[in-house]
Amino acid sequence: MFVELLVLLLTVAVVWDYLVGRKHSKYFDKAGIKGPFRWPVVGNAPMMLKETPKTVFDLQWRLIQTHGKNIRFQILQDRGLMTADPKMIEAIMSSQQTIQKNNLYGLLVNWLGDGLLLSKGKKWFRRRKIITPAFHFKILEQFVEVFDQQSAIMVKNLYDRADGKTVINMFPVACLCALDIIAETAMGVKVNAQLQPNFPYVQSVTTASAMLAERFTNPAQRLDVFMRLFFSSAFAELNANIKTMQDFTNGVISERRDLLQKSMADGTYEASNAASQDDVGQKRRMALLDVLLQSTVDGAPLSNEDIREEVDTFMFEGHDTTTSSIAFTCYLLARHPEVQARVFQEVRDVLGDDKNAPVNTQQLGELKYLECVIKESLRLFPSVPIIGRHIVEDTVLDGKLIPGNTDVMILIYHAQRDPDHFPEPHKFVPERFSSERKGEINSFSYTPFSAGPRNCIGQKFAMLEMKSTISKMVRHFELLPQGEDVQLVLNIILRSTTGINVGIKPRVY
Repeated sequence: MFVELLVLLLTVAVVWDYLVGRKHSKYFDKAGIKGPFRWPVVGNAPMMLKETPKTVFDLQWRLIQTHGKNIRFQILQDRGLMTADPKMIEAIMSSQQTIQKNNLYGLLVNWLGDGLLLSKGKKWFRRRKIITPAFHFKILEQFVEVFDQQSAIMVKNLYDRADGKTVINMFPVACLCALDIIAETAMGVKVNAQLQPNFPYVQSVTTASAMLAERFTNPAQRLDVFMRLFFSSAFAELNANIKTMQDFTNGVISERRDLLQKSMADGTYEASNAASQDDVGQKRRMALLDVLLQSTVDGAPLSNEDIREEVDTFMFEGHDTTTSSIAFTCYLLARHPEVQARVFQEVRDVLGDDKNAPVNTQQLGELKYLECVIKESLRLFPSVPIIGRHIVEDTVLDGKLIPGNTDVMILIYHAQRDPDHFPEPHKFVPERFSSERKGEINSFSYTPFSAGPRNCIGQKFAMLEMKSTISKMVRHFELLPQGEDVQLVLNIILRSTTGINVGIKPRVY
């Protein structure tokens, strides 16, 4: 009897899986989109059992080589499409119908709420419109001063290890610097992460980011109910760290709102000032928080919760991504001395020989070769190697009818190493991005900041920050190829299991 019942249940499950998935199968077959063998009910899940975050990139390469640049997949009852095809990427990123993030991003809701990264529809459009002025060039000009000051602290802290032999993992070094930068530019407060790495807010950002990365890559931790049942202590620790961050952010918002209301009451308020005077007559920079406090939706100001969602989103997005890029660029410069020498010469030509002289936006704009180096580093090591989207309803993309309720994984890492678009794709060649070769690169084969309506709103901010920080490193130190080579691992952002290592020694000139 038991065997008969088991056979009946399996039969029902297989038939149900077939009926639920036949629309996807029909559409994908008609579009010529292939994929690996799928088991009934569980799909491709068995194939994933032997994979880890360290091996996923290799798996995706194998799938591309076997099935093409558009690949269908099924994990349990989630049916989707992986793509490294620039034409398909263009169709997805350019469409207003495909801007919704996929379900994995829901793991960030407890921390980020429904901010710009996760929101959709009318709310996303309104928030995007509100936040865009925060990246006006006049405000970015002020931020360059913050970039310069914080990167100066970073290099000062490195001098005691600048013996040319000590292996330095650049990821945690850059991370603390990026945290100081984003806290001051997003919230207008100094958290002094580089001087006080044990400050509770700094520790909570670091801990929560690492724990969320683990949830992204570990299917057993995806659902909150599983976390409560099987990882209760980790779940409690994550929530405690999120509360610490949100309490800190709420406190800053309340304080800044009180100051805003006071200035409006006493007549000293000036809307959307790029910079104003504080109580002792010193210039106070406009932070993202100030833009949000002065914004309205349908005539009503944003609530503290609305503002916290956006500030927390920028704290999350604005430190790990630039950290990854700064660290990998230093790693590549250390291992390509001819490129580093050219960068150093450009830095001297533009910024002069005073290592401690401050830089400005115009000077950073003149570092054209350094910009090519950063772009090539982002090609090889994109901070966000995969972007997820969700197709809600049947949509034609690149001439192919894709069924609704389809999860999409845009394989940025693989698209940017495609030999069809990048000759010798694994070589570090900054000249690919020179003005002389402008137009040679398909704009959707290279999307480290995404593209289309949902592109990265802070990409100009990020480029200025990376230029400032990396040029500061090169002014002070010669970067040396010390330590293990990187071993990439799929995470929320791109990381290395072996560290992102360099050696340094002081420059004398």
